[in-house]
Amino acid sequence: MDKITVSMSDKKYTVDKEISIKEFIDEYVGDTEHEFLLAMKDGKLTELGRKIKKNCHIELITRGSVMGYDTYRRSLTLLMVKAFADILETKKDYAVNVLYSMGTGYYCKLINRLDDNKTVKPDDELINRVKNRMKELVEQDIKIYKMSISVEDAITRFEKQGRFDKANLFKYRRASKVNIYNLDGYEDYFYGYMVFSSGYLSCFDLFSYDDGFVLMSPNKQDYSTIPEFKPQTKLFDVLKTSDEWGRMLNVNTVGELNNSITTGDIRELMLAQEALQEKQIADIAEMIKEDGRKIVLIAGPSSSGKTTFSHRLSVQLRAHGLRPYPLELDNYFVNRDETPKDENGNYDFECIEAMDLKLFNSDMKRLLNGEEIEIPTFNFTIGLKEYKGKKLKLNKGDVLVAEGIHALNPLMTKELPDESKFKIYISALTQINIDEHNRIPTTDGRLIRRIVRDARTRGNDAQRTISMWPSVRRGEEKYIFPFQEQADVMFNSALIHELSVIKQYAEPLLFAVPRDSFEYYEAKRLLKFLDYFVGLEVTNIPKNSIIREFVGGGCFGL
Repeated sequence: MDKITVSMSDKKYTVDKEISIKEFIDEYVGDTEHEFLLAMKDGKLTELGRKIKKNCHIELITRGSVMGYDTYRRSLTLLMVKAFADILETKKDYAVNVLYSMGTGYYCKLINRLDDNKTVKPDDELINRVKNRMKELVEQDIKIYKMSISVEDAITRFEKQGRFDKANLFKYRRASKVNIYNLDGYEDYFYGYMVFSSGYLSCFDLFSYDDGFVLMSPNKQDYSTIPEFKPQTKLFDVLKTSDEWGRMLNVNTVGELNNSITTGDIRELMLAQEALQEKQIADIAEMIKEDGRKIVLIAGPSSSGKTTFSHRLSVQLRAHGLRPYPLELDNYFVNRDETPKDENGNYDFECIEAMDLKLFNSDMKRLLNGEEIEIPTFNFTIGLKEYKGKKLKLNKGDVLVAEGIHALNPLMTKELPDESKFKIYISALTQINIDEHNRIPTTDGRLIRRIVRDARTRGNDAQRTISMWPSVRRGEEKYIFPFQEQADVMFNSALIHELSVIKQYAEPLLFAVPRDSFEYYEAKRLLKFLDYFVGLEVTNIPKNSIIREFVGGGCFGL
């Protein structure tokens, strides 16, 4: 048999031609714990079943990496829906909807397709049967096969199965082929790669929650441990409301959104979505007035639309007879020489210690006591607070609207009475999914928003924005998400139609990412993701829409 050379790290191996990457790992590397889930073959991401046909360089993707972890969770979803299909063999009209992420878990629902897709609450007996079936499939270590079929064939197959969410999705696919995965006779489509076999998926949990159930994945750092499930009730309620909005507007999946765009129904849908958001903002303003709070604190992760939301809330506060005054918490940074440094010796501007907590609390207490203060302006060029005569005094009917990543951190306002604070958490929580089994991660929507905004307002190309994103995400996990449940209200800034609008701004930026860069794979993944959406013209988007903060042309000068 012909021989070829495979290089990995600083070693070279002479192997048989046409050997699979999985066979190469088993023979030359060893992987008894199923540590390696994917591979980069000559810089291209691929699954372990791929044959090695010529000399190449291979890097193995571990389950602890972002790509590896996503692959595990995606494959675990396939395992779960396969197990449900086996257990519900006599009830073929029941289907699983994977709705949203909750920690390391996915919240899912069981629906009855023949009864207007109504939710069917599964009992513990059913959940345990499915869980046991998943364990059986793992023990059998069944290979997950991938086959490439024509789009027409895929549409026909899924229509016959009554899975119109996938059939609708493929109707708008530009490519002529679709990759379908097969696990023990069960066929499904998934956005992204799979592990080699069911034996890789030994760590999981499945249990009832609310009207549905949760599929739990292991810790990213420890694949032998399922973390404790800690329900975030406020966030969960917001996600449920968003799901209800999608059902009310009859747009739950990308295929249904594309149908709405191509049939001309999208304008009414956009106006309805914007009206729902505006009503919620008005309700928040009414709550602030009724409670008599003087300081409104707004926090949320990157690209959640905090600035536009603050402006729109201020408009509604005025409509309710109040006078709002904006305040950027960034003006309360400590001076540069007092800024803490991270483990690499760089200034850590995202930690709470980078804020002048003593000055901020002192100024806010004086405002609440009816005193006049002079508000600092932070000069980022020289790293110092400056005073330019900007003074403020809160009179009757005045409300301070403060925005910043630490706004909900108790340390930020520890000296202020609770009855003076109204706390708002805002995030872009995706309201639709690709199809019933493929979620749209909230982080993808925010990253695409940021790529477009940074290119327009900061001169950053997509490569730079993508390279900074892991650091941004780490800061969110540490400084923002732990305090979200302390908010008085949560606001979802995502819009059902926004990715169809923003795609034409994002695609040219993503295509410009160099092929030989580390960020190329992420850019390629996002391009593939955006390809699911039919484009939508921006001219019909209202000037005060949160989308305008990212694509421009808004009425708030952003």
